[in-house]
Amino acid sequence: MTEPQPPSPPSLRQIFWVFLVMGGTSIGGGVVGYLRTGLVVRQRWLDDVAFVELLSISQTLPGLNATNMSILVGDRLRGVWGAVVAMLGMCLPGATLMTAAAYAYGIGGDDPWSKAFLHGIAAGAVGLIVVVMVQLGAKVLKTVADYVFVAATAAAVAFFHVPVIYAMLAAGAVAIWWHRPRDKSLK
Repeated sequence: MTEPQPPSPPSLRQIFWVFLVMGGTSIGGGVVGYLRTGLVVRQRWLDDVAFVELLSISQTLPGLNATNMSILVGDRLRGVWGAVVAMLGMCLPGATLMTAAAYAYGIGGDDPWSKAFLHGIAAGAVGLIVVVMVQLGAKVLKTVADYVFVAATAAAVAFFHVPVIYAMLAAGAVAIWWHRPRDKSLK
């Protein structure tokens, strides 16, 4: 009886194309949900646990989450060259569109229709972020303590104006201590 072989990793061309499409079609702050749909649901390159692990790493690094995620996923799939082509695919559409948007905003940025469009996009992005939080939270938050860590971190940032990095470091340290392996033979 032979064991089933794991699927071969995608080609560099496929990695570039998938990230180029995601980079060109993702809008605003909802990119995390879009990445999850593309990488976990459609491509099945990651499972939810691996996605959350890479997302956690990408959020602790400087830079954009989408770019960081593309580099981490590309590296996981095909090493350094996978990381390079994934990053290029993810960044090329945004860089091109932002250059065009900056030019257009310079021409008519104070127009009421432009402002209305930007407000609508912002509302949609917030909605996408909430949906992703609910989807991922349901999969990775297992205990009441997990929800307390989330609430405490959000409260520290929103109400007490603690810088995000300090709130994350404090919550992370306490969560690691709370979830540490315990020797059950001592009880």
